[in-house]
Amino acid sequence: MGESGRKTADSIFTKIIRGEIPCAKVLETDLLIAFLDIAPLAEGHTLVIPKRQVERLEELSPAEAGAIAAVLGPLALRILKATGAGDYNILQNNGAAAGQVVPHVHFHIIPRREGDGLGYRWNAQRSEPAKLAALAERIRADA
Repeated sequence: MGESGRKTADSIFTKIIRGEIPCAKVLETDLLIAFLDIAPLAEGHTLVIPKRQVERLEELSPAEAGAIAAVLGPLALRILKATGAGDYNILQNNGAAAGQVVPHVHFHIIPRREGDGLGYRWNAQRSEPAKLAALAERIRADA
């Protein structure tokens, strides 16, 4: 069930978890599963997902979030060792505007090499201190 209480369709990841769709599994616990992406951005591109289907990060239980956080770093190191890559990105998208395609929380571990052409760059611009202070106050007020 989704946050609204209505039944949501099973995601492709839920079908993978149930064994209806095969995957190249690299890790499984009671709360999560990790497997190689079938359309990798780089060799070793791995997805780490909760077994319970929720769409957004804030819908994870503390136990699910903790279990995922506990495996991301160690698993990334295992992936680097297996692929020979030296660096990695961990990406996670929430909502269509953020690039989420599958409505099931998932973290990407993407091995990176110098000059790999993936070209992930920030398009950042410096903000005024007064604007940052005002925004920080709004964020704190909603806690």
